Amino acid sequence: MEIIWYGQSAFKLTGKNITIFMDPYSEPEKYKWKPIKTAADVVIITHDHWDHNNVAAISGDPVVFDMPGDYEVKGITFKGIESRHGADVDLPNTMFVIKIDDMTVAHLGDLGESLSSTQLEKLNGVDVLLVPVGGTYTLDDEEAVGVVNQIEPKIIIPMHYGPNHPELLPVDNFVKEIGMEPEKTAKLKIVKKDLPEEPKLVILEIQ
Repeated sequence: MEIIWYGQSAFKLTGKNITIFMDPYSEPEKYKWKPIKTAADVVIITHDHWDHNNVAAISGDPVVFDMPGDYEVKGITFKGIESRHGADVDLPNTMFVIKIDDMTVAHLGDLGESLSSTQLEKLNGVDVLLVPVGGTYTLDDEEAVGVVNQIEPKIIIPMHYGPNHPELLPVDNFVKEIGMEPEKTAKLKIVKKDLPEEPKLVILEIQ
């Protein structure tokens, strides 16, 4: 499995027989993000904001999931979990859990609050966690660490932070708060047998 980050909350996840794009943005010039030009089999939209919902950027006639529920494409399962943007932005947000290549990936979208016991039960066994850390519209660094500790993933990948977006906190705040030495890399390539025994923090470079 390979994970590439485009910036903000946009990721391309490539498995053995499927490509998934999560939260494609529009208006890349606004915050000096790169234009998204790629194909996928599935597009996941966690909520209906311009920097997360640009399905038109993805070619290949993908299937689109943007609501809570259970889905399956090419033998890969997707679970959309109802949540909220948070107290400051009271809008719906759908977290997604993807079971792919014998691993479990969770994308929390613009989650802005800690998890309930019901939500946490549906997030059981997450190997790779994509978690917002920039505050303002989502979890801030301290709140994100709290959610990471609730989920207990093997690999933690922060997203939705500054400085490209000037209203969001830098990722360094989260790194300091979580107290882990990050591995910085262009992309994450991982197979189940190589999952770490201890939690690992990975900071991806924008591609």
